[in-house]
Amino acid sequence: MTEPTGVLLMAYGTPATLADVEAYYTHIRRGRPPAPEMLEELVARYRAIGGSSPLLEICRAQARGLERLLDAEREGSFRVELGMKHAPPYIEDGVEALLDSGVRRAVALVLAPHYSALSIGEYMARARAAAGDRLDLLPVEHWHLNPSYVALLAERLRSCVRSFPVDVRAALDVVFTAHSLPARILETGDPYPAQLRQTAEAVARSAGVERWSVAWQSAGRTPEPWLGPDVLEVVPALAEAGSPGVIVCPAGFVSDHLEILYDLDVQCRAVAAEAGVAWRRTGSANADPEFLAALAALVLDRFGAVA
Repeated sequence: MTEPTGVLLMAYGTPATLADVEAYYTHIRRGRPPAPEMLEELVARYRAIGGSSPLLEICRAQARGLERLLDAEREGSFRVELGMKHAPPYIEDGVEALLDSGVRRAVALVLAPHYSALSIGEYMARARAAAGDRLDLLPVEHWHLNPSYVALLAERLRSCVRSFPVDVRAALDVVFTAHSLPARILETGDPYPAQLRQTAEAVARSAGVERWSVAWQSAGRTPEPWLGPDVLEVVPALAEAGSPGVIVCPAGFVSDHLEILYDLDVQCRAVAAEAGVAWRRTGSANADPEFLAALAALVLDRFGAVA
């Protein structure tokens, strides 16, 4: 029997229930439990989106869909396993599941298109540490200009633009966002900010949008400065400048989760309403067949590069 080939599909993770939020938050804080008021604030955010995030369910659908597409190329030859950074199944669990399936070579792919040493770099380090010399990992470190991903974002952006009255469409402002990171990455030449701008430029060009900018969202609660400007500051500023409408395109995120459903759909929407400006958000890729096809192509290309 032919040895199966693997894919370790990684994402940030989410608590399964409200009772799991404290353990999840403690893991994010590297073992330091959050203060009671910090915990209650995070729990309140999950309550505001219905009590839990759909991230794990979406990631499972992405993994199943990706495996089906890969099997269409070589039936029964692929194993796709999930590994989460801060919640079960952890990255280490995903590695062990691949090994248990007889996989000895696997593509490591994070469900985030832009590389930073503080994000993708940490996922890959965890995966390599878990794999040791038992599993040959082939990393895909960034895919921010993948043509299929750019095309998917551009089509969703065009759809958003069409939801506005014809007479204001040319004057709409589009804000492309990704998760903020500590600003110290700028001192090391980290490519993360430049890659987001490259994605934004490519999507805006494809969608025929001229008025666009880049902003950051969901910064952590730490004393050090984080990348800015924050989208919650940018939207009111655009409103004050006379914008007839703002579209947020969270190009750094591929799934619905707390940073989309609360930070944008609740928090940013409320800021826009207070500023008196019409607001829309482009839809997430989630398990869209076109997105899964893009992931499958990334995996096959990475395997092909070493075949």
